[in-house]
Amino acid sequence: MPNYTAIQKDFYRESGKWLSIFQIWAKCINPNLHYIYVFRKAQKYKKKSIPGMFWRFTLRHYQIKYGFQIYPETEIGEGFYLGHWGALVINPKAKIGKNCNIAQGVTIGQQNRGKNEGFPVIGDEVWIGSNAVIVGNITIGNNVLIAPNSYVNFDVPADSVVMGNPGKIFPSLIATEGYINNKI
Repeated sequence: MPNYTAIQKDFYRESGKWLSIFQIWAKCINPNLHYIYVFRKAQKYKKKSIPGMFWRFTLRHYQIKYGFQIYPETEIGEGFYLGHWGALVINPKAKIGKNCNIAQGVTIGQQNRGKNEGFPVIGDEVWIGSNAVIVGNITIGNNVLIAPNSYVNFDVPADSVVMGNPGKIFPSLIATEGYINNKI
C-alpha cells in the first residue's frame, strides 16, 4: 500500500476508495468527514505554531457547530469513522485503535474514583453504538461490538459483543463482521 495520510485512510473508510485532496475536500460537505479532516489537521501541527493555532481554533469552532468533543490530544488510530454527527464526547486521554466506528451520543470518559479511576484504552476494529458509555481505566480488546445504550466500566476481551446496562459480555469471533467496512 502506498504511503497514504491519516486523513486519506479515514476517508477511505467512508467510500472504500483512495481519494485525492480535491476529492477529500468535496466530501467535506458531510459534517462527520469535515470534522475528521479538521481534527487530523489540528493533530498534525504543534500547539504553539501558527498553523497549529489556526487548526485548533478551527477545530473548536466545529466542536461547537457539530457537537463533537474530541480534542487533538486524543490518540485515535487511522481509519476512524464517525457514523453520525452530534453529541459525542471523548476524553483527551483516551486511546482508540485503528478502524473504529463511533456513533452519535457516545461518551468515552474518565472515572474519577474507585478501582477503575482513569481513562479507557480501546483496541482495533471496535464498533461503538449510539449512546454507549465507556468509562474508567479499562481496556476494550480488538474486534469488539458495543451495542447501543450499553454501559461499560469493565475490561472487555477481544472478539466480544457487549450489551446492556450494566453491560454483559458475549464471546463472538465475528463480533464486528458487517459493521466495520473498508478496513485499512
